[in-house]
Amino acid sequence: MPECDNCDSFVTERYVRVFAPTHLDTVRVCPRCEDLVRDGNETRMARSTR
Repeated sequence: MPECDNCDSFVTERYVRVFAPTHLDTVRVCPRCEDLVRDGNETRMARSTR
């Protein structure tokens, strides 16, 4: 089962297929991550809490 690299939360295979770079089989950041967000092709620290 795929997991988020940042917070180890479960993510679906469909989510990975859409949001992971093609060379990875897991995502770097998911919607449950409070400290990081996706910013284009990169990740960055969140500016505010969600």
